[in-house]
Formats: sequence, C-alpha cells, structure tokens
Amino acid sequence: MNFKNKKLVVEFLGVLFLVAQCLCVVEGEIHFYDFVLREKNFTKMCSTESMLVANGSLPGPVIQVHKGDTVYVNVHNEGYYGVTVHWHGVMQPRNPWSDGPEYITQCPIEPGSNFTYEIIFSTEEGTLWWHAHSDWTRASVHGAIIILPARGSTYPFPKPDEEEIIVLGSLYSGNLNAMLDADIRIGDDLPHSIAYTINGEPGDLCDCSKETTYRWVVDQGKTYLLRVVNAVVAADIFFAISQHNLTVVGMDGHYTKPITTSYITISPGQTMDLLLTANQSLGQYYMAARQFWSQSIKVSDFNQFNTTAILQYRGNYTIPSSPSFPKTLPLYKDVQSALKFTTRLRSLASKEHPINVPLNITTKMFITLSMNDLECRNTTCTAEEGENILAAGVNNISWFNPDIDILSAYYRNISGVYTTDFPDHPPSFFNFTGEDLPTSIALTELGTKVKVLNYNEAVEVVFQGTNMLAGSGIHPMHLHGYSFYVIGIGLGNFDNETDPKGFNLVDPPEVNTFEVPKNGWLALRFIANNPGVWFWHCHLDRHMTWGMAGAFIVKNGDTLETSIRRPPAYLPSCRVPTRPRLQMSDGFEGKANESSFI
Repeated sequence: MNFKNKKLVVEFLGVLFLVAQCLCVVEGEIHFYDFVLREKNFTKMCSTESMLVANGSLPGPVIQVHKGDTVYVNVHNEGYYGVTVHWHGVMQPRNPWSDGPEYITQCPIEPGSNFTYEIIFSTEEGTLWWHAHSDWTRASVHGAIIILPARGSTYPFPKPDEEEIIVLGSLYSGNLNAMLDADIRIGDDLPHSIAYTINGEPGDLCDCSKETTYRWVVDQGKTYLLRVVNAVVAADIFFAISQHNLTVVGMDGHYTKPITTSYITISPGQTMDLLLTANQSLGQYYMAARQFWSQSIKVSDFNQFNTTAILQYRGNYTIPSSPSFPKTLPLYKDVQSALKFTTRLRSLASKEHPINVPLNITTKMFITLSMNDLECRNTTCTAEEGENILAAGVNNISWFNPDIDILSAYYRNISGVYTTDFPDHPPSFFNFTGEDLPTSIALTELGTKVKVLNYNEAVEVVFQGTNMLAGSGIHPMHLHGYSFYVIGIGLGNFDNETDPKGFNLVDPPEVNTFEVPKNGWLALRFIANNPGVWFWHCHLDRHMTWGMAGAFIVKNGDTLETSIRRPPAYLPSCRVPTRPRLQMSDGFEGKANESSFI
C-alpha cells in the first residue's frame, strides 16, 4: 500500500471513529458537508480580486440542522496558506478539538490537505455562523448556521411564512493577507475595508455595483424570519429596512423577549433573528447598513460607505426610479442609538426556554481592554518610528500565539507552551476612562498566559474599556465554548460597590458575543461546565491581531461524562509556522503549564 492510500485509510478510520463516538452521546440526526476552500476571482466595485472562498461562493454554504443534531464538515484546503474553521457560538460540549481557532485548539490545515470537524449542537437554537479563524481569512470564508427547533417542537412565536438570511460582510482591495503581514512587520495600522456588503454585494450606492445588488422578493401580508449575521471583520453595524419595523426574537442562538425596533445595532460575531411583516405598499425598499464608528469623533477617514440590498414586493406596479432609503438608520457616530438598542435586550426566560444565571460566584475577574505600545525587540519587527509598535492588551498582556496549539500542549502535558498565571486584575488601578492618560502606563508585554478554572466554577468577569493612548472604542468580546449572561453594562469606570446593585439576574441576555461600550464596562457570568481550552477575544479582528485576547482552561470534572473527549484519530500537524509579531519577552516566566491537566 502506497503512502497516499495509507493516508486515506487513516482518515477514513478517523471519521468512523468520530461517527461512533457521536452515536454514543447524541440522539439527533447526523449531517455531512464538504467545504472546498480555493481561490476564486470576484469583480466588485470595478475591480477584480482573488479571494479564498468555500465551495466557490461568497458567503459560503449554509449549514442547516435541528437542535441536538451533529454535523461533520470535511474541510479541504486548496488555498495557498494554512487555515482553520470555527463554528461560532456552537458550545461543542467536551469537544474543544473541533472548535477551530488556530494555535488555540488546533494547528492550521496545510494547503493540499483536509480535516474533518465534528460539530455537536446541544442547547443552541436559532442562527449562528461559521468562519475561518486564522489571520483575517474569515473576511471571505464564512457562512450562516441555521438551527431549527428540535423535531416535534416549534418556535416560541407564531411560525413565520418564510425565512431569509442576510450576511453582512467586508470588502477589501488587494491581497488582504499580504497587506496584513506587511502592516504587522512594520507595526503599522492594519488594513481597512473599502466597503461593506450584504450577501456578498456592496449595493446600488457603490461604483460598478448596481447590476449585482442583492434582491429579496416578498409577498405582501406575509411574515418573514430574517436571520442576520455580522461577518464584518472590524466594525459594529447599524442595519434598517426602509418603512418596515423589525421585531428582535433571538440572538446568538438563544431566544429573546420580543423587541420592536426601526433599526438594529449588531457587533461583528453577533447574529440576530428578526421578524418582519411585509405590510407596506407594493414597491421596492432599501435594506441598508453602515458602520457605527465608536472611536475618536475627530476621525473622518473611516469607511463611510452605505451598503444596500433591495426588499422587493411581488406584484404588478410601477417600479420606482430608486427604492426609498431608511430614514431610521442611525448616523455613523450615534453612540446613544447604539447603546439604546443594546440595553433593551433580554432573555426570553420562559418555562420552555429557561435560563440559569449563576448566583454564588466562586471566581471574579476584572479585565481591562486597552490599546498599548509594545517594544520592538527583534528583526521580525521593522517599526518605522521609534522603538515601539501599536498593540492591544488585556490586563496589560498582549496575546502571543505559540508554535503548537495550547489544547494539545494541555492534553499531552507538553511544557513551555503557555503559562497559567493570567492575572484576575490589572497591574494597577487608575482612572481608566480619563483624558490624557500618561503614555508610560501604555507599555505592554507579550504573553501566552491562560486562566485555569475548576469544573463547575461560577465565574463573573467585568471587562473594563480604557482610554489608553486615546484609543477608546467598543470591544465586542466573544467567548468560545460557552454562552454567557450579560448581567450589567454601563459607561465610565466600573464601581464595585454601586454597579452590582443594578445587575440583572432575572432575564439577562444569553449570548456568545457582546460589546463593551466605548469608555465603559460589561459584566457577564457563566458556569465553567464545559472542559477544555477556550479562546476569548475582541471580535474586531484588528484588536485581536494586536493581542486583545486570552484563553480559559477548564479542568475535567470527576466523571467521564464531565471530561474532555479523546482527540480525533488525526489532527493537522504543526508544520505550518505561526507568524509572530515579535519575539517573546526575555525568558519564559510565570507558572508553567506542565501539571495543569487533571
């Protein structure tokens, strides 16, 4: 038997092993998908660019399941660089091996090879999404996940007549990964999008785009379930439909109390389920989206393109010269509209869809989110001005990807890959949201530091935004492996004495991604009952790339059913080198990881 045939046999046996494991632990149906990632030319806004996409489409294929099902996706990488795929919002109980973030739970899938992910759906219901989780590849490698109610059950609202998916995306000019690499090497600002898209199209208001604008045809009188995914790389988005109200009924794979609104604010990484009744006159209406700019109000050179699609009524009528534009769409810097919408969200918290907010907290963490300076220490950095480069940090630590994935190092007790001394508090306390903060406190250190949690730990995290380097902005924080309850949100510095008195412990929204407001704070809680290694990070990829990230290691419980499952028969090798911004700080300090696995 030659090497190629041996490899095929091993991969086939690996898939059988995964299927056998799945049959033992779930009752839902099993689905199989193949994703082929390869470069394809797309012409957008008068320019033709090559993009890596799945199965030749942008956005990529839709995965549709019922609650409790399991999916196997065989990802074939026919691109030019290593890639991983993350199943955003899927908790993957006991199965971090298929979570996907590179160098956290796996190494990249090498060009010319493949890897089969096992995606276990448990309590999620509604809309989620999948995307590449290596560099900024997710700009073009992403798609929606539809999780229908379990067989025999239905929605907690009148069943809609039809459904529609809206994926908001980013459009870049040139070779995005090459530009990203160049900017990282010189410590420069990272690439900015040239436009946003709705279902892959910039829309009528962008050059050379009118002929390809996305159209959604509806019937007057029908009610539709609109599933919205924010796959934008680095921006919160305002979205509205001209002359139509929207009713929010779900978010991040969980139901919410219905909220009727004329617009939504949706952060990158978030998904929303909206009901829309086609109750207007026959005609055409713009669906429009624009960036919510939360950084300095003095900045004007950000992406101010309005992306549009068309809601078109079926029937005989005179086509207008131009669809009407939504007057309710907030302006780019409308902080109050963004916060007003966000603070209205509540969990459904019904008998059929209960929540379980932890009350007796055993671990409290206070984590600052900052723009920082990082010393340029070796030849991989060629900073053009001075000795420091731009970075981002959490509790004054800027995340650094190791050469092998942390999950393998943890599971196999490989030392020297990470340390277990991530601090529960920042090194110093000051007026985090003050003006003209001294630059001397902005210097951060690279680190691969994780926080170890015992199984069933009740965790409370307060994320505090800062105005370091006058770089205050929103931070949509995403936690892998869990959903969490947003029990509080506010502006200014978090007050440990007064702010907890206003925590919502009755019906807080249950989500996997939520924004920390500009110069504000966010309080969340979750129960650490999913063993494994789980990444958390800002879902503005600019900030994540600069180091605004960390990881939890959740230890096993006392039984097999509360322990990490065994790894699949084969995993991508770690032969594809990571591309570090800088060398690690001198020495490998901190609590070593060699004895943390139990």
